[in-house]
Amino acid sequence: MRVNLRKLFLIGSFAAILWIIVSYMSTLESPEPVKKFNKVVMIENTLNLLEERVDMQLKESNKLLDRVKQHLKKTEYLAKERDAKDQMDADISAFNPVLPVLVIACDRVSVHRCLENLVRFRPSKKTFPIIISQDCGHNATYHVIKRFVDEDSSITLVRQPDLTDIKLPRTKLKFNGYYKIARHFRFALNHVFKTLNHEAVIIVEDDLDISPDFFEYFLGTYPLLLKDPSIWCISAWNDNGKKDIIDLSRPELLHRTDFFPGLGWLLRQESWEYLEPNWPPAFFDDWLRNPQNTRGRSCIRPEISRTYTFGKVGVSKGLFFDMHLRHMQLNMEYVEFTKMNLSYLIKDVYDPAFKQQAYSASLKTAAEVVSYSGGPDDKARVTYKDAKSFQKAAKTLGLMDDFRSGIPRTAYLGIVNCYIRGRRVYLVPEFDWVKYDPAWG
Repeated sequence: MRVNLRKLFLIGSFAAILWIIVSYMSTLESPEPVKKFNKVVMIENTLNLLEERVDMQLKESNKLLDRVKQHLKKTEYLAKERDAKDQMDADISAFNPVLPVLVIACDRVSVHRCLENLVRFRPSKKTFPIIISQDCGHNATYHVIKRFVDEDSSITLVRQPDLTDIKLPRTKLKFNGYYKIARHFRFALNHVFKTLNHEAVIIVEDDLDISPDFFEYFLGTYPLLLKDPSIWCISAWNDNGKKDIIDLSRPELLHRTDFFPGLGWLLRQESWEYLEPNWPPAFFDDWLRNPQNTRGRSCIRPEISRTYTFGKVGVSKGLFFDMHLRHMQLNMEYVEFTKMNLSYLIKDVYDPAFKQQAYSASLKTAAEVVSYSGGPDDKARVTYKDAKSFQKAAKTLGLMDDFRSGIPRTAYLGIVNCYIRGRRVYLVPEFDWVKYDPAWG
């Protein structure tokens, strides 16, 4: 019995100790509310972290999207530019292009010199057929021309049928030659555009020498006539083309001008269509220098002339030749204009750049410019306030100082530019220029 009681006591004690241990261990576990709170905090922290990562990823995605948009815009711009160039090339190819050379001849047997150079430098008979239009009925000149026609089927001759005297008042009889020239030009251009239906023509007179790149020059600049409606002619001549006032190191340099240069020029049929009905009876070149007759459009001219006139004796009696023309520089370096980017001559590109260069140049007097002995790559600006001050500065600089319809020779936007003693010089108005004043000159 005593043994049983002892066993019972031991068992009870063991059970009590076990209960105490279990009860103590239970106090070490976190209460349920605390555990739930910690889980919520962890979840919120995880969500916040995910949200931050999503925001960062979204920002990176937006940056990438902007880059893609910019790339697409650039690609689209380049594609449009390429398409425009391709379209222009396609347009030119559609014309083939054929740019006939119209030679205006009269009574100079020395026309052979002009024709020999045209034949010598002509790269393609198909692209540049030669059409000779003879006035005056001069028999010796006719036989010179006929030799070229007989030897080459790409050279043709047409003769001005109207050789009658033009009735003029006594005060204008001395200008009779100018009236006949205007009549001849009208006939010849109508023959090219209306009879033969050419789209464009290069016009030269029988007393012109040409540069080796004469044809390349017109072929390369011809697309400008198709692309820019503000241009109505391409000229091979620089009226201020004497060697002392041009940059002989830049035979590729071209300019825009508001002054019709002539002496080797390219004209389109559409321009002739609006010029021909009002064609003047005389002095057609000065008529073409009136902005009202050319709708305020411009021409392209070279820094170095691609033609040179050897015709000392003419309607001007040689005076203008001795004073100016015989001093002109003919370019002799071949420039591949057809491989050049000439888009800088487009009005929207050229105008702001030209004005910025002119008006940002250092202000100098004409006397300071001609006595300059500095280095190259400099620019100078000489100002004028009226016709008299322009002419004074122009004479000092060695430029031609006359006006036609208020326009100085080679001027563009009222500015005449040249190259003297190693730097580009701009003769600019000191007032806010808007248009030319016909009262000047």
